[in-house]
Amino acid sequence: MKHLLSPLDLSGEELDRLLTLASDIAVCPGRYSECCKGRKLATLFYEPSTRTRLSFEAAMLNLGGSVLGFSSADSSSASKGESVADTIRVISCYADICAMRHPKEGAPLVASLNSSIPVINAGDGGHQHPTQTLTDLMTIKELKGSFDDLTIGLCGDLKFGRTVHSLIESLVRYKNVRFVLISPNELRVPGYIRDDVLKAGGHEFCEVEKLEDAIPDLDILYMTRVQRERFFNEEEYMRMKGFYILDNAKMELAKKDMIVLHPLPRVNEISVEVDKDPRAAYFKQVQFGVYVRMALILTLLEVELPC
Repeated sequence: MKHLLSPLDLSGEELDRLLTLASDIAVCPGRYSECCKGRKLATLFYEPSTRTRLSFEAAMLNLGGSVLGFSSADSSSASKGESVADTIRVISCYADICAMRHPKEGAPLVASLNSSIPVINAGDGGHQHPTQTLTDLMTIKELKGSFDDLTIGLCGDLKFGRTVHSLIESLVRYKNVRFVLISPNELRVPGYIRDDVLKAGGHEFCEVEKLEDAIPDLDILYMTRVQRERFFNEEEYMRMKGFYILDNAKMELAKKDMIVLHPLPRVNEISVEVDKDPRAAYFKQVQFGVYVRMALILTLLEVELPC
């Protein structure tokens, strides 16, 4: 039995197969509409979510399966003090596969060690968000054709942004990927990413503060929001949240084929005027997220695929 706790749980070959399957689902979704008939997905969301939870639910329903679960810790037995280990033992009696989001780093790992069904990490604190990374990778592959020889700018909250951490760890597998880390000093990428992943692997990167200085060289701009829920100080959050705002004026500085990605939700870091720009790909990301989660569910459940 295989779990997905980190994007690196998939080998390069497994990732290629998964993305190929997701691409086929995007082209012929009806072919897969009965593949999970009789199967159940449990969504255990101890932390608020709209896109990720509904994307998992849509994915399972599109495959002909069903969904059960809870959308906050307050509506689960966690409010009574039940441990993650006990919860997953119980859920394993009800469902065939589980997607878990938890504010504590490592909670999905604890679940996987006590589960008799596959566990998917749907986000654990500021640590990992592997299915968002799979979504990002599918979007890049579909729109750019390859992961090699790209310059990607990651902008905003690089300290707490788990999507950023997971994406960097995945993209360093490919050839000649250059990273431009765009953030204020207070929200710089953590040392373990900078030192243990980028520097240790000899990967090309630079850290800058001004988006305007970086954007002309980028093939991909990955915007992130400043996450209020990761700040202990409201005043500090208010000071940081408006640090970067992508608007049409800044888009004028970018390449004609640069694409803009965002894991969503956005607050004010991308002006709505940018939505009309053909380079804005963040709503396409959302759709690709359903396809890649469908492919992941099929893969982890080892479902026999239609010919």
